[in-house]
Amino acid sequence: MQITYERVHELFKYDGKVLIRNVAVSQGTKKGDVAGYIRSNGYRYIKVDYKTYIAQRLVWLFHYGYLPENDIDHINRKRADNRIKNLREVSPSCNLRNCGNYSNSYSGVKGVNLRKNSKTWKVRIGVAGKNYILGSVKDFDEAVLLRLAAEQCLNWESCDTNSPARQYAIKNNLFNPPCL
Repeated sequence: MQITYERVHELFKYDGKVLIRNVAVSQGTKKGDVAGYIRSNGYRYIKVDYKTYIAQRLVWLFHYGYLPENDIDHINRKRADNRIKNLREVSPSCNLRNCGNYSNSYSGVKGVNLRKNSKTWKVRIGVAGKNYILGSVKDFDEAVLLRLAAEQCLNWESCDTNSPARQYAIKNNLFNPPCL
């Protein structure tokens, strides 16, 4: 049986950041404890009635009265930050777009990679499971703007408000977006 709005309100209160237990559910937990635990993947998990839920879904249920069919995305990319203003319901593809750079990223911008043999920046973007090569350029700033233009053409700004390409372009005055 899936958890209900009534059950989540019976078990928890929300302090603006995390769910707090209203009742003790075992010897290891007591009323007033922060609910759940953070796994090595950075997400908080909460066990309710022998079923484990990812915390952001319970926070969503607590506020909006339903468990979403789609993904819950952390806008600021901080997996344990379950403030309701940091959560949004998005499609799985949109959720994937709002991931940060890989830890081994040389350029610091998704989709912009240095080709060491030719000393050019290869620019690509993934759409619907396919990678598209946008081109190779010698200038890094040009490569970032090429990636950003592709993101804008695909309306990724609605998903990836923290786009590394956008952040780099703003920081280095490569363009002045109208919303800033």
